[in-house]
Amino acid sequence: MRKLVDDPRAAVAERVRDGMTIAVGGFGLCGIPRDLIEAVRDSGARDLTIVSNNMGVDGKGLGLLLENSQVSKVIASYVGENRLFAQQYLDGALEVEFCPQGTLAERLRAGGSGIAGFFTRTGVGTEVAEGKPHEEFDGETYVLERGIVADLALVHARTADAEGNLRYRATARNFNPLVAMSGRFCIAEAEEVLDGFLDPDEVMTPGIFVDVTVLASDRPKDIEQRVVRPRPEAAAAGVGA
Repeated sequence: MRKLVDDPRAAVAERVRDGMTIAVGGFGLCGIPRDLIEAVRDSGARDLTIVSNNMGVDGKGLGLLLENSQVSKVIASYVGENRLFAQQYLDGALEVEFCPQGTLAERLRAGGSGIAGFFTRTGVGTEVAEGKPHEEFDGETYVLERGIVADLALVHARTADAEGNLRYRATARNFNPLVAMSGRFCIAEAEEVLDGFLDPDEVMTPGIFVDVTVLASDRPKDIEQRVVRPRPEAAAAGVGA
């Protein structure tokens, strides 16, 4: 197991430093690297810039870092579902750089591909484009967005193999492959770590992007929102009575 280490806290502690930019996979609470986020919390690192679609919810996921006052800036596409995140932003205690979701995905991919920047029409004429260079192509105005290269990338996968190749499950894939690409150093937690190798056709993140893998702890997955709708046909049949 060339890239597997036993202790996620030790793996993170070796790399995390005050003032780092950390990119984190996940969407809400889906596909987030919970063990690695908790390891960052336990490290005590401060003044962190977090790049993520959003910041989880209060008391879970990246919300743990906000509660511990470890984050000074967030680059994200969404503020909802986390009251503390919104409150710290409104109070001026937290700097937030809003980024359209597709643009954020492309900024991470670009950073991981060695592309310094790209032009997009998304955000032109809004606050998102203020202060950024503009150019005209084929009669349309585009804004320059910079690629994101994080000091540290933290991702969650369903399966990892001996060389750090990763496979994700369904929508838990979300931002994880792009985050893995963007990091100068990437730590991946996986629910299953193979002794051998994934079939090449199943690899979603090549191991070249992953430096360290850890086995994720076995615990129930948090659900961000649970909605149950009435099922009249079941009630009529006496199901659950």
